[in-house]
Parts: sequence; C-alpha cells; structure tokens
Amino acid sequence: MSLLDKKVPPLILAGLAAVGIWIVSVILPGAAWPHWVRLYAPLLLLVLGAGVCIAGVVEFRRAQTTVDPRIPEATSSLVTSGVYAVTRNPMYVGFALSLLALALYLSSHWSLLIVVGFVVYLDQFQIRPEENALAAVFGQEFQDYQSRVRRWL
Repeated sequence: MSLLDKKVPPLILAGLAAVGIWIVSVILPGAAWPHWVRLYAPLLLLVLGAGVCIAGVVEFRRAQTTVDPRIPEATSSLVTSGVYAVTRNPMYVGFALSLLALALYLSSHWSLLIVVGFVVYLDQFQIRPEENALAAVFGQEFQDYQSRVRRWL
C-alpha cells in the first residue's frame, strides 16, 4: 500500500481548497471585476456545480452502488447513465465549478490557481487510481466507457 492509497476524501479536499481560496482573496485581493462577473457568473456556476454533483449522487443511488471514492473496488455496478453519459466524474466537476464560483465571487484571480491545483491533484491522485481500480473490476466494459465518455467535460 502506497502513501497515495490513503486519500483524503474529495469533499474534504474541496473544503480545504475553498478555505485556501478565501485566504488568498484576503491576502492578495484581486482586481475589481464587473458586477455581473462577481455575482451572476458565480451564481450560475454554483447552481450548475451543485446540480452536476447531485445528479451524480442520484445516479449512484439508483444503481445502489457506493458513492465513497476512496474504495472504488467496492463498486457494485458501472454507472454510465444520466450525467455519467456526459462526464465520468460529475461530482468532481461540480466541486471544481463551485470552487471557481467562489474565486469569481471573491474577485480573486490568484485563487484561480487553487482551482487549477485542485483539478490537477484530483486528476492525478484521485481519478487515475479510481480508474485503475474500476478497470480491474469491470475490465473491457470500463475501457469501452472510457473511450466513449470524457473524464471531465
């Protein structure tokens, strides 16, 4: 078992990234963005992010499989319907959109680096190991799904 097998749950990572965004916005205030960027764009992104996350959880519940990303080998079925027909990681997409909304709301362009870091970290240390585990469990069915549906959007 490697150190990377002891993952921090992505929801906690998203919370830590949100705290980081807030801290960066206090320490390094950004430029004054137009009103619509600061209010309407974040609201749209937040609603979209929450909707994508909820849609992912709903599909997992319908399939009666685990939502816990730390144990992908415990997945009882490969979910490819609903939002999973558009992205393989709707919950992570939703987290990233929500973090982007927060960075825009706080007018903190430096915080966008935290959003990018969050996405890169998840891609490398969460999603790739999950995909390896799912490939081991579902074999060709998962490989076919990977070839049809993008990882993010």
